[in-house]
Amino acid sequence: MSVGGRRLWKIAMGAGRKRWNARRRASHLIVAAAVVAIAGAAHADDRAAAADGSVQAKLSYCKDCHGPSAQGYHGFYPIPRLAGQQPEYLENQLQAFIEHRRTNNIMFNVAHALSTGMKSALAQHFRDLNPKPAADGPRQLVAEGKRIFEDGVPDSNIAACAACHGPEATGVRQIPRLAGQLYPYLIKELTNWGKERGQNIAKPDASMVMSPVAHSLSKSQVEAVAAYVSQIR
Repeated sequence: MSVGGRRLWKIAMGAGRKRWNARRRASHLIVAAAVVAIAGAAHADDRAAAADGSVQAKLSYCKDCHGPSAQGYHGFYPIPRLAGQQPEYLENQLQAFIEHRRTNNIMFNVAHALSTGMKSALAQHFRDLNPKPAADGPRQLVAEGKRIFEDGVPDSNIAACAACHGPEATGVRQIPRLAGQLYPYLIKELTNWGKERGQNIAKPDASMVMSPVAHSLSKSQVEAVAAYVSQIR
């Protein structure tokens, strides 16, 4: 082989080795990127599993009082149904316990330990539950309760409950769902509205809207409305 031929051969071989090394480096980079991606996905899955586990742990705690399907609990102190409740309302009420807009030492301790993300996760979970309605109010009061819920009490200047809570009593945003709620719990809340809601004067909230309505309803009217909405699915 001539001198010129050898020189060309060396140049060609050198270029080939460079191309091979470049391909090898590229291959290594692709493998490394794939490993990082897989590791990242696995880490994300671990974090999601951990987060899900923590939500499940909190839900288990909630179920001790509110029931396995968040259907509420009858007892000396009625515990409300959370199932199907509006998420924004639930989150707002948890914050109300923290800010003492609602007075309940047990719920203050519960809510105070929840992060913002955890409150949202719990509220979303409860919204998707749909157990049977409590239907625990006296049946003879249902018809009268339906009339008040749908038409209000014009003679007493009391607006229809359906105007805010909706025709099916499912609520919207910060307005709560009433459908299926426990009869004694609704009576307790409506009767003691001014003693349990809007307690922090420095932080007025949506509970002010209900204050004149709750105060205007008579005992028999409260019982009738509570009996009616308790049986709505």
